[in-house]
Amino acid sequence: MSRFTSEAHLPGLRQPAPANDGLDAPFWEGTRAHELRVQRCRSCEIHQWGPEWMCHACNSMELDWVTVDPVGQIYSWQRPHHPVHRALSDRGPYIIVLVELPHADNLRMVGNLLGDPLQEIKIGASVSVVFEDHDDGDPDFTLVQWEVTPAS
Repeated sequence: MSRFTSEAHLPGLRQPAPANDGLDAPFWEGTRAHELRVQRCRSCEIHQWGPEWMCHACNSMELDWVTVDPVGQIYSWQRPHHPVHRALSDRGPYIIVLVELPHADNLRMVGNLLGDPLQEIKIGASVSVVFEDHDDGDPDFTLVQWEVTPAS
């Protein structure tokens, strides 16, 4: 059983799905498989996020999708108290984190931090991915969320 409610995705918010051009489809396929996937250049071997057709470092067009260790550290964070969208009017406050992934060339990903929205946040705290399955979508989808690891 999922640790998340079976509530449908909030009405009014765009359903998470691959872009029409398919560029980020491997990321979304990975989330459904409970894998964190990012791009890695075949030429310079640098990891990158967000997805692009070209390497951010060397401009090569030879990019692969690889699974990376779903752990990192909080690089920065914010605690919004005001909703950024009408569908979130009863959802604040919440915590947004910028997570640095040391096993993927220190690339950074933005996401939500699970747990008490008033918890103390420490820069550098260890976090790990929690895959939040939504089997009520069209199509079904899985979100990447973050939680502080107990050792932090």
